[in-house]
Amino acid sequence: MRRLSSIVSAKQPWLASIGLAAVLATSTLHAETWVITDRAHPVSGQADRYILLDAPARIEAELASGLPPDPTRAESMARERLNQGGADLQRRIAAAYQGVTDAWSLGITSIPAVVVDQRYVVYGEPDVARAVARIEQHRRTQP
Repeated sequence: MRRLSSIVSAKQPWLASIGLAAVLATSTLHAETWVITDRAHPVSGQADRYILLDAPARIEAELASGLPPDPTRAESMARERLNQGGADLQRRIAAAYQGVTDAWSLGITSIPAVVVDQRYVVYGEPDVARAVARIEQHRRTQP
C-alpha cells in the first residue's frame, strides 16, 4: 500500500485543519473510491469512479474502424462519425482522457489500482472491498 501525497498550502493554514478534521471524521469511512484499470485487468466490487486506461484507444478504434484507405474519404467518414456521435461522443472522449490524466496525476504506477480519498492506493487487488479494507486497516494503525 502506498500513501499518495496530499497538498496543503502554507498560505492557507485553515486548509490543514479542515484536512485533519476530514481525516479524523473518515477514519473508518472513506469519502471516495476510484478503480483504475483496463479491460485486461477486471476488478469486482463497487467504486465511486472507474477509470479504464484503455478507454481512449478503444474510442479511437471505434472511430477508425472500417475507414477506407483513401485519406480524403477516410477523413470525411471520420468527421461524419464525430458529428453523428454528437455531445455524447464528446463527453465519452473527454471523460476517457480525463481519467487517464487523473491516474497520471496521482502517480499510479500499475493496475489494477484502488484509490481511496485520492491519498491511499492498493495495487494488484482485483476486489475493491478487500483493497478498501486493507486501506482502512492501515489508516487505523496510523496516528
